[in-house]
Amino acid sequence: MHITYHGLSCFKIVAKTEGRGSSDVTIVFAPYDKKLGLRPPQGNADAVLIPHPDAMFNNSDILRGNPIVINRPGEYAVKGVNIVGKDTPADHRGGEDRGNATIFIIDIEDIKIAYLGAIGMDLTPEILDTVIGADILFIPVGDTYGIDAKTAEVLARKIEARLIIPMQYKVKGLKVSTLHNEKDFCDEIGNCPKRKEDKLVLKAKDIENKKMEVILLNVV
Repeated sequence: MHITYHGLSCFKIVAKTEGRGSSDVTIVFAPYDKKLGLRPPQGNADAVLIPHPDAMFNNSDILRGNPIVINRPGEYAVKGVNIVGKDTPADHRGGEDRGNATIFIIDIEDIKIAYLGAIGMDLTPEILDTVIGADILFIPVGDTYGIDAKTAEVLARKIEARLIIPMQYKVKGLKVSTLHNEKDFCDEIGNCPKRKEDKLVLKAKDIENKKMEVILLNVV
């Protein structure tokens, strides 16, 4: 599995499908409008996951290959990959400001991914049960409208993922005034690495003995 970060909440994952004659599957999360100052991912995709209709998370038109666009709760299968979407408020006023967001749970290459998209508050016990023990957790840590650094840290400890990848924070070139950098979350969680990686390449066996290891990725 190859994971690259494109800023905001946008990631590209390229992985192998299951079964005989497996092939690559490309999943893009939350492609954004280029007017926000960064260069969104280009190229083909098999699936595009949209956690919220805001321009920070919703620009599937830039991707080629006629991808399946998933932008609401439900159960889906794309090239043998199981994807589950769950609704949750997108702001800390219970959805009054930004409505609801969709989180995604993906099973791929024997790895369970929990992608928390544009969440704005702690998860309900019912939804929390679906993400506890995830292998990889993508969690927003710097959005003024979303969860703050302390809430993100507490939630990450509840989920106890093997790997934690922060997202939705301020980076160079980004024209969004409502984001903070990742430092506050790193201060809360206490184990952020000193350097960022350009890409994360892994298999299930590589992370089976890890627990709550934070990975910071450069924007590519």
